[in-house]
Amino acid sequence: MDNNNAIIPGFDNDKDDSLTISLRKADSIPHGMFIYLSGYIDTYNSSFFQKQIQKVIDAGFLNLVFNCSSLNYVSSTGIGSFTVFLKVVKPKGGDIILLEIQPKVYEVFQLLGFSQFFNIKNTADEAISYFSNGGASSGNSTFPVVISCPVCNKKLRATKSGRFRCSGCRSILAINDNAEVSLG
Repeated sequence: MDNNNAIIPGFDNDKDDSLTISLRKADSIPHGMFIYLSGYIDTYNSSFFQKQIQKVIDAGFLNLVFNCSSLNYVSSTGIGSFTVFLKVVKPKGGDIILLEIQPKVYEVFQLLGFSQFFNIKNTADEAISYFSNGGASSGNSTFPVVISCPVCNKKLRATKSGRFRCSGCRSILAINDNAEVSLG
């Protein structure tokens, strides 16, 4: 990754051993920034995390794509930090995408009921496509939809594509943009 200070002056002046944040401008996304997170976010480092991302927002980047592939753990306080960012960028016309979330981290989002508030994508191309379509994934006219869990047959309502946990059998389900359901 490039030196973060070259993108946002003074960004690397503060450090935390438990969380590394790397920045890369998202040239194909208006006011976009890819933010690579490595480590974990908990009660002790969430204020550092919020302070650093606020620098990104203050620099005019409102469409934030958090690459979470190297994020090993997020506490409820960490999820609260993501919620704060969403509340800051949405009124300014921005949005947040969480990318490549580890299954155990995704489970925390889901168990606390926050997976429905965030756009969760699997690839950078999906994130770019989301913003290229004005913040709406192609095929969104399919949602909301009622689906049946392939394991227990329980009826579930999905408002968008993504991963969800069945409230009946607790299986993790993946629903694509065409409302097709698979395990996963």
